[in-house]
Amino acid sequence: MLRAKSPDEIAIMREGGKLHAQILDTLFNMTAVGVTPKDISAKAAELIKKYKMEPVVLGYDGFPDVMCISVNEDIVHGIPGKQPIKDGDVVKLDLTVGYKSLVLDAATTVLVGNASADAKRLVEGTKRSLDAGIAAVKGDGTRVGDISQAVQDVLEKKYHLGVIRQLVGHGVGYEIHEDPNIPNYGVSGTGPALIAGMTICIEPMAALGDWHVITAKDGKTITMKDGSLGAHFEHTILITEDSCEILTQA
Repeated sequence: MLRAKSPDEIAIMREGGKLHAQILDTLFNMTAVGVTPKDISAKAAELIKKYKMEPVVLGYDGFPDVMCISVNEDIVHGIPGKQPIKDGDVVKLDLTVGYKSLVLDAATTVLVGNASADAKRLVEGTKRSLDAGIAAVKGDGTRVGDISQAVQDVLEKKYHLGVIRQLVGHGVGYEIHEDPNIPNYGVSGTGPALIAGMTICIEPMAALGDWHVITAKDGKTITMKDGSLGAHFEHTILITEDSCEILTQA
């Protein structure tokens, strides 16, 4: 069932979203050669505590850390490890937190050091597809397919990237994943109609190669089946009467 948040809940998510953005910006800036994903997640844990937020991912479906960090061919749900980040790595930072019992979710991708031209195309295209998906939201009555097609068109037609199909955006707020699903491919004018007051995550995921993914041996990390580089961007969005508002930005 699609459900709008109350004005008080929206105010909480707006406040929490600004704190979320501050945390993710700090983590983005510390992602560099020689730093480990575990260093980054430890900083995230410190800031989550500082801002009186909840690490809702910790223990969620058995996940062992406060955030997901996925490197190179790992696309999402990576468990932060102790392998130092290398020059040219593509690092995905996916942070989901609770704030006053409501959930916010956003992700970004960092190109570390001297990235290849293809890696730059991947990251630029995935970021621009997020922008396009957000721009496709015209307020109350927007169809999920409007977002999906906007994302897909940028990824496939403009940047020639593989669109991940098994992983989707979603509603968010009361829980980490709520209805509706927001695929990154589809047809404009189709799918559920969004209502003002809803909060959703638009999160394009793309790869340089084929779009198929598999689960790694750790049982959590989702990785590209063909070993190609992947990228991931995400914002929590509030649907308004005639547009939308990005909640997870400063």
